[in-house]
Amino acid sequence: MRTHPPMRAPMIVLALLLVLVSLGGRADASVMTATRARSIVEGADPAPDAVHPRWDWPLEGPRDVTSPYRAPAHEYGAGHRGIDAMTSVGAEVSAPAEGRVAFRGSVVDRPLLTIEHPGGYVSTFEPLISTWQPGDTVTAGDVIGTVAVGGHAVAGTLHLGVRSHGAYIDPLLLFGPVPRAVLLPCCDGS
Repeated sequence: MRTHPPMRAPMIVLALLLVLVSLGGRADASVMTATRARSIVEGADPAPDAVHPRWDWPLEGPRDVTSPYRAPAHEYGAGHRGIDAMTSVGAEVSAPAEGRVAFRGSVVDRPLLTIEHPGGYVSTFEPLISTWQPGDTVTAGDVIGTVAVGGHAVAGTLHLGVRSHGAYIDPLLLFGPVPRAVLLPCCDGS
């Protein structure tokens, strides 16, 4: 039986570099996103990195997602390009990170606010009534508006969409893992 000599490490590194270059660097972001998503699902606490910084949750109270992100099969395919979070009409919404207001206004039947963040991120909140103007700078924690009614989001929910360099991503990647639930005794025991 004939055996083949093992591939040397430099050849493997060269092959990987050629793949990355041929993909225009896109593989790097998707690998990091997959790694980060896997660690979130597995309960690890992924640290902020160059691909996904850590943002603050924009609503008071627990992180209750009523409709998760669903990536479309292709650029124009069906999906849910963001998350819908449970809140209440009139609830205050805070900026999750520093940035500059890029748009405030109504699109079709809903008011929304869009913020450009460092690192190529853009967040959009809808339905959201705001007094901020395009060009205004916000810092993490600034109240950017209040939840309104309109669009596809059920009354009492806030839709949050995030793009990274023009492509939609799951916003939950930026907020870290959900804290583990702690079970407390329910009964007196007698």
